[in-house]
Amino acid sequence: QVQLVESGGGLVQPGGSLRLSCAASGIIFRLYAVGWYRQAPGKQRELVANIVSGGSTNYEDSVKGRFTISRDNTKNALYLQMNSLKPEDTAVYYCNVRKIVSETLYDYWGQGTQVTVSS
Repeated sequence: QVQLVESGGGLVQPGGSLRLSCAASGIIFRLYAVGWYRQAPGKQRELVANIVSGGSTNYEDSVKGRFTISRDNTKNALYLQMNSLKPEDTAVYYCNVRKIVSETLYDYWGQGTQVTVSS
């Protein structure tokens, strides 16, 4: 069974920082694309950042220069360092693993962790 568990969310003031963590079991992170998505109330889930084949990273435009995605293959864990947080960053953040087998796409998700940026 694949299981992804996020942690590290919370309430912070604008300009503050948080570090999200994702612990995985039943799947080896380094073999697949991994990433963070977020979903705000009334909005669609969107990609925040991911790591693809070869270690290349991608970031949503609004978080470039503020967020950093990384992984620890030994611990089979994924991280998202979030700095200079804005109220617009408020959302539930989800850990994701994506793999393609025989041209079929599979997505695995964690339960999500709430991030609230407010005064």
